[in-house]
Amino acid sequence: MHTVFVALGSNLGDPVENVRQAIAALAELPQSRFAAASSLYRSAPVDAVDQPDFINAVAQLSTGLAPQPLLAALLAIENRFGRERSFRNAPRTLDLDLLLYDAQCIAGPALCVPHPRMHLRAFVLAPLLELAPECIIPGIGPAAHWLARCSDQVILRLAP
Repeated sequence: MHTVFVALGSNLGDPVENVRQAIAALAELPQSRFAAASSLYRSAPVDAVDQPDFINAVAQLSTGLAPQPLLAALLAIENRFGRERSFRNAPRTLDLDLLLYDAQCIAGPALCVPHPRMHLRAFVLAPLLELAPECIIPGIGPAAHWLARCSDQVILRLAP
C-alpha cells in the first residue's frame, strides 16, 4: 500500500458540501483505505480574478493503485462533480490534485508528483501539515519551512 495525499478545492455551487462529498468519494476509491481529512479552509483564488473564494482541504489515503490509475480515478470524481476546464484557473466545482505518492518523484506529461506548485500554496500546505506535521516534500524540503514562506497568503481555517 502507498501513502498518498490529495488536495481538494471548490469555488462553485456549494463549495463546502462539494469538498465534503468529494472526501466521501475518495473513501470509496478501489484498492484504497481512507486515513484522514484535514479541516476545511477558505482561501482567495491564486492567479485568477473575479472568482469566489475557494474551500480547500487535504485527504490522506493508503492505496494499492499505481499513480496513473489513481490519477484517472481522481479525474473521474472531478467529472462526476461537473468539473469543466474551460480555461486555465477557471472556477471549478471540484479540483483534486495528487500532491504526494509516498516519497516518489514522478515527472510525466500528465502527472507530476510532488505537485509542482504545492510548496508555494498556503491553502495546500496548512491542511497538509495538519495531517502530516513532519512532512518532507521530495526534492523540495520540509513543508513547514515552505508554509512560513507563504505568510502573505491569507487562508482561514473554518470551524468544524
